[in-house]
Amino acid sequence: MSIIQTIRDKGAKVSVVLIALALVGFILTDYFSGRGRGGFSGSNTVGKVNGKSIGFEDFNKRVEQMEANMKQQYGANIDQAILNSQAVEETWNQEINRVLLYGEIDKLGFQIGKKELGDILYGPNAPADLKRQFSDEAGNYNAVLAKQNIDQMLKKGTAEQKENINNYINELEQIRKSEKFISLLTNSVNFPRWFVEKQNADNSQIANISMVRQTYATVPDSTIKISDKEISDYISKHKDDFKQEESRSISYVTFSAAPSVADSTETRNSLLSKKDAFAAATDMEQFLMSEGATNYYNGYISGKTIQVAVKDSIFRTPVGGVYGPYLDGNSYVLAKLEGVRTMPDTVNLRHILVATMQRDQQSGAMYPVRDSATAKNLIDSIRNAINTGSNFDTVCAKLSDDPGSKDKGGVYENVYSGQMVAAFNDFIFLNPVGSKGVVKTEFGFHYIEILSQKGSGAAYKVAYLPKEIIASQETDSKAQNDANMFAADSRDVKSFDEGFEKNWKPKGYVKGIATNIPRIGAEIRGVGYSRNFVRSIYDAKRGEVLQPERIDDNYVVAVVTEVIEKGTMGVAQARSSVEPLLRNKKKAEILKQKIGKVTTLEAAAQVMGNAPIEPVDSLRMSSRNINPKLGYEPKVVGAAFNPANKGKVVPEVLDGAYAVYVIRVDNVSATPSEGTTVADQRKLLADQVKQYINNQQSPANPVNALKKAATIVDKRADRY
Repeated sequence: MSIIQTIRDKGAKVSVVLIALALVGFILTDYFSGRGRGGFSGSNTVGKVNGKSIGFEDFNKRVEQMEANMKQQYGANIDQAILNSQAVEETWNQEINRVLLYGEIDKLGFQIGKKELGDILYGPNAPADLKRQFSDEAGNYNAVLAKQNIDQMLKKGTAEQKENINNYINELEQIRKSEKFISLLTNSVNFPRWFVEKQNADNSQIANISMVRQTYATVPDSTIKISDKEISDYISKHKDDFKQEESRSISYVTFSAAPSVADSTETRNSLLSKKDAFAAATDMEQFLMSEGATNYYNGYISGKTIQVAVKDSIFRTPVGGVYGPYLDGNSYVLAKLEGVRTMPDTVNLRHILVATMQRDQQSGAMYPVRDSATAKNLIDSIRNAINTGSNFDTVCAKLSDDPGSKDKGGVYENVYSGQMVAAFNDFIFLNPVGSKGVVKTEFGFHYIEILSQKGSGAAYKVAYLPKEIIASQETDSKAQNDANMFAADSRDVKSFDEGFEKNWKPKGYVKGIATNIPRIGAEIRGVGYSRNFVRSIYDAKRGEVLQPERIDDNYVVAVVTEVIEKGTMGVAQARSSVEPLLRNKKKAEILKQKIGKVTTLEAAAQVMGNAPIEPVDSLRMSSRNINPKLGYEPKVVGAAFNPANKGKVVPEVLDGAYAVYVIRVDNVSATPSEGTTVADQRKLLADQVKQYINNQQSPANPVNALKKAATIVDKRADRY
């Protein structure tokens, strides 16, 4: 990590914020920066929520800010296709939540006054990002300093800065309103005393029964036929259970264009041919750059922190010697040991930076801030001033260009080797405590003083020459030709399957299936991420074979096997879940007719083929206490605790989830209730329901309840 990266981590701008709202389970992301991808005007939409349009331009700004936040959280190396897909999905969910929740809040007329806004920004529960920027070394939040900076920005900042901070404050106000809205709902939760007392009385009951049962497995499935009409009628009566979103399913075969064994061997031999030149190189940075390797760290790093699998072998190599080639991920690597030193594990230091270059926080690009001659003169003046008695902290606060340390006297603590750029790193680790000096880096000139050092151990300077293993043109062409051949021979699902079984399965290829692919999706399970491939799937008809598409290291040939439209599930889709229910219902009727009129357990047992009479003890009414012998059979439990059945044979056959039952209620008694008071139970139940409401996955969550009742039109697929 470079020193500027460290500075950026410690001094993020107020205008770049992610605020987590735990109560409703979503994140409000600011859209202070970013430009629209496609140049569309605000009249274009990506969807509607209850008739309210979500404009593309503003939505896209939020997507770009979400991508920036995700890069900071997960690292800049995340695949762009994955990043964009996840950012679009997360932003869409946030926008739905925002429109629905804020619509309800506006109806209620919630307001945030000046005093309350001051508490939001500067009170004990101020936003985490403000606390990070305006806290001292002990972590104490300086609310006065935060207010001064925000007021200054609102008075004298640029138009963009004023807009940013006003938007930021507006988001905080909306969060507070959201908290009030959720509190309004959760604080209305109440469990009356009579309810808890009745529940305690019910749960204290315990029943002993005897039963005879016959499982549905005794009636062969083959004897029961379920028609399409029966399934259709069931769906009509339970429409809410059979709602479905638009999706597609495919069958696919992948043809690997990944590097072959021959490609790997060729890469290794090619790197091996450079070993002598690598060993003889005197200007290592120039040599590596000429070979396309740009990540050379020209400094010493503690052996404890070097993360290379073969580091012990590298460390045993004589200084100036080269180890390898060795395999590291998808590359072969040569490692040259350039030096070995003993140095501390960590260092405490203070410094003053006079910058010549700075990094743009949004784009990551470097831009100049002053020329080297001016910077050198200024750092020399700073050094002379401190050497002649000027206070380091005062000079640092006034002149340092490092916002992450200037208000702390330029101090960095517990810096480990490799954390700073190489020249900075070597000065603080290879010089003794008390050393002072000027160091030039790509960011400018630093006046550094080493305050203290901890630990000791061997450190190494190692140069690495990697060569990625890539597929040859021959490997790629073969995979592409095979995919084209398979696609050309496949005209529909039948020829796709027949061609695979005949020509490709014997060669070791595997046919995959991917289901529930959403229109706006980008991930195809088992294949990878490709927004273009999903578009092609949705442009095709059922049974259509797609042209080969390159995804990652594979050429993919797919056929669309299922087209599901948004709405109520059809018979074909629902059969697998409905048929077992209807089949068991018919089996129950057959078994009931077989048993006939219920008189005694013994008579029922004889009709059931001398089935055993089974005692079931300690049966409880609560569903939390499922009897291990009976399993989950609510009809049987309900009959057992019906006062009219106590001491009697229940006069009807009970059709359960897994069998039919004839039962006799032998005894029902009560056991002492738990030791907790009714007041404690009421509080516990209320807390549990509040937690359930606040759970973002819960149907009782306010946003989810609003979403279920909302009319949502999703047009993202037209834009992304």
